[in-house]
Amino acid sequence: MADTGDGSHSGEDLADAKSIPRDSKGKNLSASKSMDSGIVPDHSYRMDYPEMGECVIINNKNFHRKTGMLARSGTDADAANVREVFMKLGYKIKINNDLSCVDIFELLKRVSEEDHSNRSSFVCVLLSHGDEGVIYGTDGPLELKALTSLFRGDKCRSLAGKPKLFFIQACRGTELDSGIETDSGSEETMCQKIPVEADFLYAYSTAPGYYSWRNAAEGSWFIQSLCKMLREYARKLELMQILTRVNRKVAEYESFSTRQDFNAKKQIPCIVSMLTKEFYFPS
Repeated sequence: MADTGDGSHSGEDLADAKSIPRDSKGKNLSASKSMDSGIVPDHSYRMDYPEMGECVIINNKNFHRKTGMLARSGTDADAANVREVFMKLGYKIKINNDLSCVDIFELLKRVSEEDHSNRSSFVCVLLSHGDEGVIYGTDGPLELKALTSLFRGDKCRSLAGKPKLFFIQACRGTELDSGIETDSGSEETMCQKIPVEADFLYAYSTAPGYYSWRNAAEGSWFIQSLCKMLREYARKLELMQILTRVNRKVAEYESFSTRQDFNAKKQIPCIVSMLTKEFYFPS
């Protein structure tokens, strides 16, 4: 989506949104026992496969003129930051810049069709303009569900039961948060049946309906905070604990903009987890 400005002010925060207003103004199911489904009660994901897995980074900075979306200044800093952090965590990095909707879909489709049997997990980082439920290719919008569903357990069998992490830096609407002052595993040996939507984690840069802020020089608040917390705590804390600290870090930011209606705004990430076990990066 279009930014709040042209990004020429290196210290100004920008929003990953398509357009900016120019004015200020059934029946209950019976309870079942976990062993009925044959699920082995391991509490953490197995992370001792030969490979950590792939980290696919889609970094969209420039958009077709017909979309009306401006360039996303600062996104290259995000991409470089993510690349460095996940490479150090042992992932094989694939960076892709300025992809169209078809290109994004075809890239992730090819990745989902790979053999991930020797990999512990999968990571995808999407850096682009967005809106609720969609991410933008260089030529227009693309449903996020169309991308993530490629990795469902029934479609990508070699990642079934393994963690699939999606980090999404994009707007999810046009609301602004003005803030408020306050006072203060082991190898499985039995056949298992698991939900096809299980073992996904979606870490959104902002809450549903809201803008997501990006500094024209340093990158987005969310990606900056994510990388900082991963550097400090990846070998010490469980993933959800790390992401809670990311939330806190992002909440400390406040926007600076030459537009008064975009100045002094806040942001809070949103973590949606369908993980079924705890996730620890290997030491």
